[in-house]
Amino acid sequence: MQTQQKKYESVAYVLDFKLNSESLTIKGKRGTIIQAIGGDYFMLLELLGIPGVNYVILEKLNISKDRREKVLSVLGKLKYESLSSIAKNALPQAVETIVKENEQRFVNFFNTAMPVTPRLNSLELIPGIGKTLMGVILKEKEKKPFTSFKDIEERVGLKDPAKKIAERILEELKGNQQIYLFVKQFKE
Repeated sequence: MQTQQKKYESVAYVLDFKLNSESLTIKGKRGTIIQAIGGDYFMLLELLGIPGVNYVILEKLNISKDRREKVLSVLGKLKYESLSSIAKNALPQAVETIVKENEQRFVNFFNTAMPVTPRLNSLELIPGIGKTLMGVILKEKEKKPFTSFKDIEERVGLKDPAKKIAERILEELKGNQQIYLFVKQFKE
């Protein structure tokens, strides 16, 4: 029997922080509470910051156990509804930043996209991609794999692929999706 390895975020982007605040995930835990989004699996996280340290919205923090510099601990996962209004406002820019910083990962999505059902390709779950554009993408990737967002834009005419991927990720973060392509789902 194969055991599934737990997935942990190694970096997170600050969405909001409150000094001397109470945790939403651990009852009675107080301190500098940071709401953040993970850079690998798009997990919404609550972090405990180091007292006296300054944080900036959209700042990238190392949160892996062996490389924490500005974070004492990862307190737990959050649902989208639990985010502060400041965090919700910062989220679209944070997601787009993550997508652009990991361009090759998302370009590879276009190169390896597969059907999710007999009538639906995963490409069609990206805003702005319908059956016609999906057909163009599939033909173009067969000729030669895509190398960048600019390459996708030039060869198939999809305007700002990074923004389209970010839009899909935001939809997944808000929940109520049938199929999740990029976001690790929140488990109670």
